[in-house]
Amino acid sequence: MEVAYNLNEEEEKKLILREYRALLRALKVRIKKGDKALIRRAFEISADAHKDMRRKSGEPYILHPLAVSRIVVEEISLGVTSVICALLHDVVEDTELTLEDMQQEFGSTVAKIIDGLTKIAIVVDGNSETSMQAENFRKILMALAEDPRVILIKLADRLHNMRTLGSMARDKQLKICSETTYIYAPLAHRLGLYEIKSELEDLALKYTQPETYIAIANGLRETKRERTRYINEFIRPIKDELTKMGLKFEIYGRPKSINSIWNKIRTKHVTFEEVYDLFAIRIVLDSEYEKEKEDCWKVYSMITNFYKPSPERLRDWVSVPKGNG
Repeated sequence: MEVAYNLNEEEEKKLILREYRALLRALKVRIKKGDKALIRRAFEISADAHKDMRRKSGEPYILHPLAVSRIVVEEISLGVTSVICALLHDVVEDTELTLEDMQQEFGSTVAKIIDGLTKIAIVVDGNSETSMQAENFRKILMALAEDPRVILIKLADRLHNMRTLGSMARDKQLKICSETTYIYAPLAHRLGLYEIKSELEDLALKYTQPETYIAIANGLRETKRERTRYINEFIRPIKDELTKMGLKFEIYGRPKSINSIWNKIRTKHVTFEEVYDLFAIRIVLDSEYEKEKEDCWKVYSMITNFYKPSPERLRDWVSVPKGNG
């Protein structure tokens, strides 16, 4: 449920400033001499360019580029150049400012990335047959983006739009969800941004099939305590053994995304209670490059001492890596 927006002008200014400061804090370790002035300039240009614009929720438009910039830093780990581009990503498309203006202010790299973002907006938003040519779209997007930061910033933009989709009209929600499912979630997957891919898919499901989404979310919430206990017990012997083996590792359990549980229910024709892998355990090794493969197999072999493998479910991405490497 969306909360009605009701801030006055003074409160809005404070909120914008708070978001801007939070962005600078997130960037702290990446900021070099002179960067702060550039970020400030990009923020001022964006705030001024969008000063008379509001989002559908009623809030000042500048909060969107600020939010996208924070996603770029906090969730994709990009730096100062990407933040400047994220702050300015809608300026050329929405206002009188031109690419030449961007180039004069911030140089050719920033101008090229903003140009890529503007072209993507035209390609995707200018076509309603998204789902029909999803693979072609993805290829066009990749071709348009000489600089991978273009796609990464676009994904951050889409993620924030999906997180704030509640204030949009129903037909717009469905169009955006369709693009997200067919274009942006697979792109995030291709680029190894699995958390973002899962969130995009879950949010799309939340708006296209709200009853399904709520039922699975409730099911996950109700079984959370018992799953957490089970995960901890499952992990304990593996963790002890990994420590004895002297490996550098991280191990954690996480629930499957709502969308992937829904896919299981649909394709295997089972109920929520019958989905046996509601969570995944992940072991991330920090090994030397030459020993990566060997260490992975050692860990797999050790796990089979504790738990019986299921050969028909085993997928060996170590010997035959996925298309994304």
